[in-house]
Amino acid sequence: MLEGKKVVLAYSGGLDTSVCVKWLEQQGATPYALYLDLGQGEPAGDVKAKALRIGAADALVRDARTEFVEEYVAPAIKANALYGGKYPLFTALGRPLIAKKLVEAAREVGATHIAHGSTGKGNDQVRFDVTTASIAPDLTVVAPVRDWNMSRPEEMAYAEEHGIPVPTTKESPYSVDQNLWGRSIEAGPLEDPDHEPTEDVFELTASPEDAPNEPRYVELGFEEGLPTTLDGEEYALVDLIADLNTIAGAHGVGRIDMIEDRLVGIKSREIYEAPAALTIVTAHKELETLTLTKDVLRFKAAVEQRYTELTYEGLWFTPLKSALDAFISETQKTVTGTVRLKLYKGNATVVGRTAPNALYNKDLATYDPNSTFDEAAAAGFIALWGLPARQWASVNGGTEQSPLPSKH
Repeated sequence: MLEGKKVVLAYSGGLDTSVCVKWLEQQGATPYALYLDLGQGEPAGDVKAKALRIGAADALVRDARTEFVEEYVAPAIKANALYGGKYPLFTALGRPLIAKKLVEAAREVGATHIAHGSTGKGNDQVRFDVTTASIAPDLTVVAPVRDWNMSRPEEMAYAEEHGIPVPTTKESPYSVDQNLWGRSIEAGPLEDPDHEPTEDVFELTASPEDAPNEPRYVELGFEEGLPTTLDGEEYALVDLIADLNTIAGAHGVGRIDMIEDRLVGIKSREIYEAPAALTIVTAHKELETLTLTKDVLRFKAAVEQRYTELTYEGLWFTPLKSALDAFISETQKTVTGTVRLKLYKGNATVVGRTAPNALYNKDLATYDPNSTFDEAAAAGFIALWGLPARQWASVNGGTEQSPLPSKH
């Protein structure tokens, strides 16, 4: 099926995609490796050399950090996108961009197929396949690990047999995915939901117990829903995220341990590290409480949930997602201000917030005698507000209801 075909593979340098290069070559295909730098922290030159050594016809390297942050992470910040209320979707946000770049690379080299290293149990297979179908339905998607039906121990044996260097070993069996917005760790002993992760699992965050005994205060300045300053200094968003990862991670902020409902129908135990993501979303949500009306906040919460689901489910390039983006962007026009957070022993706690368009008015809220709130108007408001309840009670006898008749 692949004999003589050019195939562009999304290449990370890890176990799955490394064995994919060799497998595609053995099928008679001409594999091209595409490495997209989304802030993984691994030298791109090393990854390229590794792909070529394994058997790739060429290894294409693209720095997509700024595009990733500005076009994928930024909308997610505005949407407070946390799947299951915890996971900031960093892997899910990266996949549509990788798929888009795979399509571009396929056009560049004249490939008819693109490939990824996703398994048949994960969400990424859906994200890659559906995104490709959304933007380039003429291309064929190949998923060697899924189609080959190889377990991780079998992959490791294959890698050893063919001299493929991979970071995964029997002693360290974790599957890791990382970009600028976060890091995931799974497999091995972590598959037991009752197993407490050991410290060797984590890289971006200090153990809360070992974090500094003195708190660190940070101040995030937002303009129309996006952070633009850190402690009063202006930053490009990509740099702000990188620095905040270091600052918050040093104080143990950003660890997530959750049971996640995967799109394919199974529950999985997931360990994440996302210091900057959780800090920024916490601050952004707080600023919205100061600048958005109650009805917008309530309605936006429902939109956020659906937005998060669409992102998680690989439906980034769809009409509904575009429509929700438009609504969310409209809500962010007044979300400008500053949020101060206290980072301490694994927690990022909001301790202050200000905004030029704050809807909070101290003169109205204060209990001091000089309050401008007209308390005399309260009695009439309550009478009208409670009118439906009083009318119901007068017609139906209040809450003194007769017991339901017995069925016996």
